[in-house]
Amino acid sequence: MHFEYTKEQSQVANAAREFAQKELLPTYSDREREKKFPRDIWKTLGELGFIAMNVPAEKGGIGAGYITQGIADEEIAKGDMNMCTAAFVVAELCSKGFEAGSKKIIDNFLIPMVEGDKVPAIALTEPHCGTDASALSTSAVKKGDSYIINGEKSGITMIGDADITLLFAKTDPEAGAKGISAFAIPMDLTGISTQTYEDLGGKSLARGSLFLDNVEIPKENLLGNEGEGFKLIMSAFDVSRVYLALACLGAADISLKETIAYTKERHTFNKPLAKYEGISFPIAEHLSILEATRLLCYKALWLLDQGKRNTKEAAMVKWMGPKYSVDAIHDCLIMHGHYGYTDELPLEQRLRDVMGVEIADGTSHVSKIVISRETFGKKYLPY
Repeated sequence: MHFEYTKEQSQVANAAREFAQKELLPTYSDREREKKFPRDIWKTLGELGFIAMNVPAEKGGIGAGYITQGIADEEIAKGDMNMCTAAFVVAELCSKGFEAGSKKIIDNFLIPMVEGDKVPAIALTEPHCGTDASALSTSAVKKGDSYIINGEKSGITMIGDADITLLFAKTDPEAGAKGISAFAIPMDLTGISTQTYEDLGGKSLARGSLFLDNVEIPKENLLGNEGEGFKLIMSAFDVSRVYLALACLGAADISLKETIAYTKERHTFNKPLAKYEGISFPIAEHLSILEATRLLCYKALWLLDQGKRNTKEAAMVKWMGPKYSVDAIHDCLIMHGHYGYTDELPLEQRLRDVMGVEIADGTSHVSKIVISRETFGKKYLPY
């Protein structure tokens, strides 16, 4: 086992760290107040090669390995985990679909996304089904050389600002999961409308719903073959769940660093707070748990780089990363006293932003079902 970065990974880490600390962290709270996706930062992320880094060079990306992406993901999250979610989760999931498309799809959807010229979204969840994605009811009916799409999608990150969307719909309503297909959807088509939510956190990501009323798309916007959509997206979650966990760990790490510095300087009863075990011991515990979770994240990514399955490990870190990060950031907020409770410090925003990941890409309960399935076998599933 090797724990040192390669030369390439060190370069990526340094570039991501510099961008996060100089460009993202100082304006983290500003983006929340504006409640608007920052296209200028998105473009810079594309120029730096940080959007869907695994996309091969011939398709507009840089072809980075999964571990290398994880390193960049964690560093970017220390500046703004919302931008990290956009570049390493939403774009990562969308790239898996767009790569399965024709050259026209790659040219018009994938490359502009990777270069930071178009903002993506992924539309899977529906009002009546989230975890049970195979139960979706949005339909795509073939009509000549086109598909006519009708339905409603919900809980879509970045839909309020998206230019392009990876959408999943039923092409065969009787076939269950095998009847789900994936489509590339430009957001300027007739019959498309959106509605955004007032969320607790992630306010710069404009999450919301998508409505499709007889939306007509050409058949070449089908990604892969009919009926392959569910398989495509389920395998992609084994990647995105790890990146979500690392994003949470990045937010927790910077919060702990800030708190350690603060408790060294803040005095009470003529002693720095850091001398009290009620302060130092909880921080020691958080550092230990988060480091263990981080190592499991990189094992999960290492498995992918080796071409091996990582479903169980991805599910493990998906519930561990956000939970333990929420715990750590909550304690950091309390240790800052009443100042931590104000929006003058980034702690309360990080807490709210990380809490959203406890739901995204499957709740902790779903993750534990996946772990149980991988451990006991499918015959012991509760459904």
